[in-house]
Amino acid sequence: MSDLVIDRPEPAMVPVLGGGVFPIRRVFCVGRNYAAHAREMGSDPDREPPFFFTKPADAVRASQQIPYPPATSSLHFEMELVIALKSGGSMISSAAALDHVYGYAPGVDLTRRDLQDEAKSMRRPWDMSKGFDDSGPIGAIVPVSQCGHPKSGRISLDVNGRIRQDGNLADMIWPVPDIIAFLSQLVALKPGDLIFTGTPEGVGQVDRGDTVTGSIEGVGSLTFQLV
Repeated sequence: MSDLVIDRPEPAMVPVLGGGVFPIRRVFCVGRNYAAHAREMGSDPDREPPFFFTKPADAVRASQQIPYPPATSSLHFEMELVIALKSGGSMISSAAALDHVYGYAPGVDLTRRDLQDEAKSMRRPWDMSKGFDDSGPIGAIVPVSQCGHPKSGRISLDVNGRIRQDGNLADMIWPVPDIIAFLSQLVALKPGDLIFTGTPEGVGQVDRGDTVTGSIEGVGSLTFQLV
């Protein structure tokens, strides 16, 4: 007999390339991890250590149709490499960090930019600009055994066939091992955690009906339409 007083929520999961699903525990996101993007957002990348925000696990969704969210007239895309962890811990060293990675996926951090800008101007938290429903479209997770640990490679995004972001993973200020190591100083990482690793320059607005395609060399791609 179960002691649950309501029905158990369905777990959030992401498909794995080749079969199977990856259960999501938590979702962390790195802000301003490409120098050119940091500058376009008005920040000096040479002076900032990595900072993190979160999304709910069920905000991450592998789907070809993503609902346009309410309460915004300025929805922005941010193309990112996503890390999927198979193990974790605290105070992980950069040298040992990659041992905890199950695989990687292409993902998009959707942002209600108008809500974020308003929250920043009022010195309020901007959770609702990042953590809304379906705000983390994602492609299939590719196991490390198939893609290795990408250190460089093109990361791009187009809207309706027009290239809007075109960068390289090598331009990350904080590469994957350092991101994992730094985050593990703040929280104990666990299997099932995802980490969005930041976006290159060129972020911009999308509208209902737009088709978005993101691609990461050596990892894969995702395509979705805003409906």
